[in-house]
Amino acid sequence: MAREFSLPENAHPVAGGEMVLVVDDSRAHRQLMTRTLARWGYSVVEAESGEEALEICRTCDIGLIISDWMMPGISGVEFCRIYRKMKRDRPGYFILLTAQTDREILAEGLESGADDFLSKPVSSIELHARLRAGERVLNAQRALSVKNAELRLTRDKLSEAYSAIDRDLREARRFQEGLVPDAFVPLEGADVSLLFRPSGHVGGDMVGYFPIREGERGIYAVDVSGHGVSSALMTARIASYFSGAAPERNIALVATADGFDMLAPDEVCDRLNVLLQGDTDSDQYLTMVLACVSLRTGEVVLCQAGHPSPLILRADGRMEFHERFGMPIGLVNTAQYEVSRITLGSGDRLLIYSDGITECPDSEGNLLAEGGLSQILRDRAELRGPALLSGLVDALGAFASSRDFPDDLSAILVERA
Repeated sequence: MAREFSLPENAHPVAGGEMVLVVDDSRAHRQLMTRTLARWGYSVVEAESGEEALEICRTCDIGLIISDWMMPGISGVEFCRIYRKMKRDRPGYFILLTAQTDREILAEGLESGADDFLSKPVSSIELHARLRAGERVLNAQRALSVKNAELRLTRDKLSEAYSAIDRDLREARRFQEGLVPDAFVPLEGADVSLLFRPSGHVGGDMVGYFPIREGERGIYAVDVSGHGVSSALMTARIASYFSGAAPERNIALVATADGFDMLAPDEVCDRLNVLLQGDTDSDQYLTMVLACVSLRTGEVVLCQAGHPSPLILRADGRMEFHERFGMPIGLVNTAQYEVSRITLGSGDRLLIYSDGITECPDSEGNLLAEGGLSQILRDRAELRGPALLSGLVDALGAFASSRDFPDDLSAILVERA
C-alpha cells in the first residue's frame, strides 16, 4: 500500500505540477532554479544539504531530483547512492549537477544511481529538455508499475482459480477411483484383479466387472480417446452403463424369469456404439473389451472393439495374444462387432490391458510393445493377483525411467483356480 506524504514547509506547489527536489548548498542557486522550474509548471521543494534532502525523501514522494555534486557533508553522489537504497513506492529520476568532466568521476555518478548529468553553469534549455525526458521515463516506469500490479493481481486470481481447480480434480479423481471396484475379488473358481492408474488427476481408462448370475461375471476394460476431464466424464458414463449395483440399468443385461442374463458382447457393443453416435455434441470414441466369464468352466465369450489384444498366460508357461480386429466404439455408425471365445484351463490366466502399457516409451522413445509385456510377465510368473499387476507397474517404471507415465494404465487379470 502506498504511503501518505505531506509537503514540507519550504515547498512551492503548483497545481498539477510534477514535484522536483532541488538540492544545493547555495541559496542563490536554489532560488534561481526554483523560479525557473515554477515558471515551467513544476512544484518545487528545496534542500540545502544532502542530509536535509534525505529527510525530505523519507517524508515526501519526490519524482524528480536535481542535486549539486559538491556539497558539505553528504555529497550529491553519496546522497544519490543512499536515495537508491531507500524503499520507495514510486520511481524517481535523479539529475546530478557538476562541473566535472573526467570520465571516471562521471562513471562514479552513474554507479551511484544517477540517471543524467548537467554541466554547470546550467543551460535552461538543456535543463528543460532533461526534465521532460525524465518525466517520460517516470511516466513509463509508473505505467509499468501499474501494469505489474495488475499482473500480480491477475496472477493471484489465477493462482486461486488453479487451486480451486486442483481441489476439484482431486475430488474428481477420488470419485473416479470409487467407480473402480475392489482391486482384488476372490470368486469361486476364479479370482479377478484390477489395475487403474491415471496419468493425471483423472484418466480416460476404466475397468470393472458386474455379476450376471450364479457362476458368471461380466468384465469390461475401456479406454476413452483423449485425456482430462472430458474423458473422465465419459468413463463415468460408461461405468453407469455397466452398473453392477443397478442391473436393471445395465445395458449388457436383460431380465429373465429367474434374474438377469447377459446379451452377446457384440450386441452390447452395437448398442453402445448407437448411444455414442447419438451424441452430436461429442467427438469422443473409445476402445473396449467386453466379456462374459464362466467361473466354473473357464469359458470366456468376448468382443474386442479396438482394444489391445488380450494376453492368455497358460499354466505351462505359454503365452498367447488373442488377436481379433474390431472397430472402436463411437467412431463410425456402420461399425460391426464380432464375438470370440477363449477357454481358460486350470491355472490359466487372462490379462486384458490398455495401450498405455504396450505403448509406454523408454527414455529413447522405444515402445514396450507386446514382446516387452510378455517378458515382464515371464519374469514375474510366480506372482499372482494384485502383486503381479503391481510388479507390472514397477517394471514399466524401470523401463521408462520414470513413474510419470504419459498415458493411463489399466488392466483386468482373471485367474482360474
